[in-house]
Amino acid sequence: MFVSIITDCCDDNALNRQAVRYMSYLNSPISKIGLTFYASEGNGELEAAGNLIDTLDATDGQKGLVVVNTAHRDGKGKKWPNGTPFGYFHYKDTLVIATIDGSCLSLVKKLQLTKKINLLDVPTVIDRMIVQGNYPKEYRKLVVDSQFRSYEFVPRIAKWLMNGIELPSEKYSIDKIPDAPKAIWWVDNFGNTVTTLLPENIGHKPGKKIKTMYGEIVCYDRLKDVPNGEAGLIIGSWGIDNRRWVSLVIQGKSAAKEFGITSGSALFE
Repeated sequence: MFVSIITDCCDDNALNRQAVRYMSYLNSPISKIGLTFYASEGNGELEAAGNLIDTLDATDGQKGLVVVNTAHRDGKGKKWPNGTPFGYFHYKDTLVIATIDGSCLSLVKKLQLTKKINLLDVPTVIDRMIVQGNYPKEYRKLVVDSQFRSYEFVPRIAKWLMNGIELPSEKYSIDKIPDAPKAIWWVDNFGNTVTTLLPENIGHKPGKKIKTMYGEIVCYDRLKDVPNGEAGLIIGSWGIDNRRWVSLVIQGKSAAKEFGITSGSALFE
């Protein structure tokens, strides 16, 4: 049993509160990863999409929980009563609870890891749990109006679902999730950049040159094969099963710094 938290609520206080709540509810070790919040610094939703896939690959579908949270209240987030809804699905024996707006689940869609999401409405779920005696009525407003639903709401639904309690939900087709852009979803600590593209999406083969936003880049199978100081499109270690994302790298340098790349940067014009 494990719990992995992928969230843009990632200052030390917020992460600690979430981790302790999950540990107290599920008696499980916790892993955590913080996402970019401000659009000027990157794309947190795409970071969430890729990190979710990598986490599911790491867990190999074992029993556990992955929580993904990117829920702006500004901009497009204003269309929701209190931020984007959460939904859940299972990948093998792993329960995934995630915000459904934007590109957060776009790579789940691309890789066809589920067909449908069980969409949750916070007031409806809490009211059902109150009626069933699973939640005290006097704390209803605390959860329903919370600005921190990934602390007040999501750990509780995770506990209920893990305990086999059925929650009211609506079926939400994965087809309603936006397609993933042809872009960078992650920059690692070496400055290697990870795309949302599989090798077959770009006809990747060693020696082939592909025109990108950053010039014509040669394809290589492995990082080792890229000549010193040169850029290359390689098949990286990120992805799931035998499906691995193409990565844009510079041998011995930071591709992110050299090309000015952040998460969300487009690969093609």
